[in-house]
Amino acid sequence: MPHSPVAMTPMSTPSPFKWPISNIPIPSYRRLGPTPVTPTPFIRTPPNGIESGLPSPDSETDENGRPTMATPLSYHHVDDTDPKPHRKLEELDVDYLKLILNARVYDVAIESPLQLAPKLSTKLECKIYIKREDLQPIFSFKLRGAYNRMYQLSPFEREQGIIAASAGNHAQGVAIAAQKLGIPATIVMPKAAPEIKVSNVRRLGANVILHGNDFDEAKKECMRLKDERGLTFIPAFDDPYVIAGQGTVGVEILRQLRQDKLDAIFVCCGGGGLLAGIAAFVKRIRPEVRIIGVNTVDSDSMTQSLIKGYPVELKETGLFADGTSVRLVGKETFRICQEFVDDMISVTNDEICAAIRNCFEDTRAILEPAGAQALAGCEKYIHENSEIKDGVFVVVVSGANMNFDRLRFVAERAKLGDGKEMLISAIIPERPGSFLKLFNCVYPRTITEFSYRYNDPERAHIYMSFEVSNKSELPEVLADIESQGMEVIDISNDEMAKSHARYMAGGRSFTVSDEVIARFSWRERPGALKKFMDVLENSGWNMSMWHYRNHASDVGRLLVGAQVKSHERQEWSKFLESLGYAWVDETDNPVYQHFLLGKISI
Repeated sequence: MPHSPVAMTPMSTPSPFKWPISNIPIPSYRRLGPTPVTPTPFIRTPPNGIESGLPSPDSETDENGRPTMATPLSYHHVDDTDPKPHRKLEELDVDYLKLILNARVYDVAIESPLQLAPKLSTKLECKIYIKREDLQPIFSFKLRGAYNRMYQLSPFEREQGIIAASAGNHAQGVAIAAQKLGIPATIVMPKAAPEIKVSNVRRLGANVILHGNDFDEAKKECMRLKDERGLTFIPAFDDPYVIAGQGTVGVEILRQLRQDKLDAIFVCCGGGGLLAGIAAFVKRIRPEVRIIGVNTVDSDSMTQSLIKGYPVELKETGLFADGTSVRLVGKETFRICQEFVDDMISVTNDEICAAIRNCFEDTRAILEPAGAQALAGCEKYIHENSEIKDGVFVVVVSGANMNFDRLRFVAERAKLGDGKEMLISAIIPERPGSFLKLFNCVYPRTITEFSYRYNDPERAHIYMSFEVSNKSELPEVLADIESQGMEVIDISNDEMAKSHARYMAGGRSFTVSDEVIARFSWRERPGALKKFMDVLENSGWNMSMWHYRNHASDVGRLLVGAQVKSHERQEWSKFLESLGYAWVDETDNPVYQHFLLGKISI
């Protein structure tokens, strides 16, 4: 087991940049200067559950009379004539600092490495260290809190067995802890839980019950079975032992970062267990270090709760980052985060996809969406605050249980999330040469996709995407297109365009006649598409359809439609042969006839 932290001296000089002020009403001293040492956070567990209150009467105090330590893991009685109405009998005061330092996690967990991300650090002009919780035996930090909680069970509770509800990673943490401790385990998971997580829970020996369409329905069934079978429920986040187990990540970070300067730690947040645990420890040892939580835009219960000052339950949550898809944060995790978290930032699915790719480029590891959430938040935070330079940041990458089927979506969205791919919709004159003019406005930037279908004799509608080095290039491209007398709009942030329209653009044509279809392929290389476009646009044939998409392979593929009268078909074929590209005549293809022709015949 690692030793207690030693060389953890606070920064002697303030951070070189001014931190932005968030709309979350957290004490302003956290943003305006070094945070003074604050009292250790306490939770009290009365017989009817967790609630906030005061430290133990036995607590030690510092020179200013502030409590520094409570009596952990022991009951103390309060006289029932005590005038303080919020005090209850048999309360349990827990000192998180002591509870975290004594957490039992290393029977199943490893001390995950803290690694510099060189490529990302260069890109962001800061030092970015990643805490590799994706390297844990279950590829997630969740085993820390689960094992620490289950280690505290009495012999009777162990014999009776435990039950938990989870969408995935907590389930694996409970399963490996139960296997290690020899405790019968039942895990209720929603039917939509990723198969990679369900199969791993079963592999670890737990009894898996699939129930409900989301986590809340699974948890309801879990609580019913708990009461029916007399099992002990292991919560995913709102429990002091779970929070303390996750807090050991913070202990390791402060020991492993062998330098005094540390500006902020970015932590993903769903229910808040990991964020609360790290914040409770780090803010006591290094109060000047900012703790920044990262939600997704569609699962931001903690952000909304901190803004409003009480736990907020969401009506629904996003499912892409399933590991942090939580409708309601815990009461105790919220209380700790309200006290110790400096800021929250919300990220989109596209930004998460970009973070997955960026982490892969530095580590060759493929994170799950929730695992890359904190990294996405760090990148966004630095991009949105250009005054941040030469900062030192730690990002907790929390998991790598990625469903293989999601990789295609990640690859498609990564450049959009990183601002490296732009999507535009253009309206150009329907006459020969117009499409080539549009193409040249974008060239030499790499075209990743375009779609066009003849439907109007006056105007042509074009969907196009292309790569840029920086988002700042886009206004120049749009201005060039408009200077050619064409209409254009940026649709890079339009979800309908990204999820649906890009695959549907074009569609049937009810006005085109004498159309033939050819499918081309060639060895992809710089300038190859440009050369091909020049030849086709200057051929004299009227092009009625274009579709090109860069498939991240070494082969370029283009689908072309042209209006060729029946007596010109032989000349058309000779022209195609003269191009020197491999091609296939698709005019009689039933897919073309069913989906791209105005008249349907089956």
